[in-house]
Amino acid sequence: MVIVLEILLVVGVVGLAVSYLFRGRREAQRQALTESRVEAYMQTIRREGSNAELLAMSDAELKELLLSSARNLRVQSERKWYLLVGGGVVAFLAAIMVGTEEGTRGFGVAMLVGAAVLYGLNEYFGRRMKEPLQKRGIDAERLRVE
Repeated sequence: MVIVLEILLVVGVVGLAVSYLFRGRREAQRQALTESRVEAYMQTIRREGSNAELLAMSDAELKELLLSSARNLRVQSERKWYLLVGGGVVAFLAAIMVGTEEGTRGFGVAMLVGAAVLYGLNEYFGRRMKEPLQKRGIDAERLRVE
């Protein structure tokens, strides 16, 4: 059993190292895709002509605004992900603690409560991320790179 855990640990460390080494290439691809989406969205904004504030900007200003918005959206999305993963770990540990006292039913109820809280946090932070962009008339989904 200990040998299996050691092998899993080594495989995990090697996987993290490889992921870290190829991080730059993945970031470059993501940046290129973001710039491509920004260019396409700029053309859409100019063609539709529905937002006077965005139409009044020069191409350079609009591009910087959209690139900055896309970067902020990505950073906030990563922050939200870390918060939800941490919340999931806390909810699971709390469910284990409740389960030791109350049994399987207590574990299940604690997991349901944790899932409901995490869902609410996800919705709240998702809306909060998009709110500043919507105030300016920018569609956040057009800037998102998965």
